[in-house]
Amino acid sequence: MVTLFTMAFHCLLLAGVIFCAFLASSFADFPKFEHPVKDDGSLTILVVGDWGRKGCYNQSQVAIQMGRIGEKLNIDFVISTGDNFYDNGLKGINDPAFEESFTNIYTARSLQKQWYSVLGNHDYRGDAVAQLSPVLRDIDQRWLCRRSFLLDAETAEFFFVDTTPFVDSYFTELEHKYDWRDVLPRNTYISSILKDLETSLRESTATWKIVVGHHAIRSIGHHGDTQELLKKMLPILKTHNVDFYMNGHDHCLEHISSLDSPIQYLTSGAGSKAWRGDIKGDKNDAVKFYYDGQGFMSIEITQTNAEIVFYDVFGESLHRLKVSKDLYSSI
Repeated sequence: MVTLFTMAFHCLLLAGVIFCAFLASSFADFPKFEHPVKDDGSLTILVVGDWGRKGCYNQSQVAIQMGRIGEKLNIDFVISTGDNFYDNGLKGINDPAFEESFTNIYTARSLQKQWYSVLGNHDYRGDAVAQLSPVLRDIDQRWLCRRSFLLDAETAEFFFVDTTPFVDSYFTELEHKYDWRDVLPRNTYISSILKDLETSLRESTATWKIVVGHHAIRSIGHHGDTQELLKKMLPILKTHNVDFYMNGHDHCLEHISSLDSPIQYLTSGAGSKAWRGDIKGDKNDAVKFYYDGQGFMSIEITQTNAEIVFYDVFGESLHRLKVSKDLYSSI
């Protein structure tokens, strides 16, 4: 049923109150989008990953708390760190799983904002191209998914990177099939991503530089560090003073602080099924927080400060990170 609220929401989108305009990038091949900040220059977002299970494994409960916190913080948009639809992505543009796992789950008024999403490895096991299709935006105008792209939110710039093709094992395993359309030849594809990412970061004048991918660079969760990203992508992030790297993939909430750069590694992959007690590696000085349950993350950003909060499935605050351009502190 089309409600008056839904109709009004669509009108607001068209009127530009919730603004997401595609722009031709003058400095890189990444598609570029813009999203306005609040009148005071601040920006507030929620981050969730590894969620699409038709409400099961507490996905619905996490969504309820996202709605509550989203209203409290007056969020501007939502970021999905990938693995949007389990177990094997979407079957096509008409797959009912899109509405069953997204539209019908994230129903809170505060979550009727733009969602910016990347693909995860499970998304590549289905029709990956379907998630990029404008047809899904006709079904639900909140949805925007690309392989790699740049989001200019004035105070901060977000660099979304398609990390799945970086992982060697996906190209050799026999258990699963992957949709590599528009990715092959792989080496050319990866080289293009890295070149565009470096160019975009170098040309960025944003106060905050935030890179988003599905796979972790640093993690003590089930999958651990992604060696291919450590080798190929991390040097670029360090060179260009990236503030945060946000990811999913490991079904947990996690904060690891780099010991040789300003980068804070933030995992938000607990949108539904979690892996209790599955820790790969030892906690050390770099690991500031690890939680093996379900939940999500919020980020509040101003010109001078950023505050990250991790929440559990009950909406309780578990860990808080405050960052300024001249001070890093964790509570």
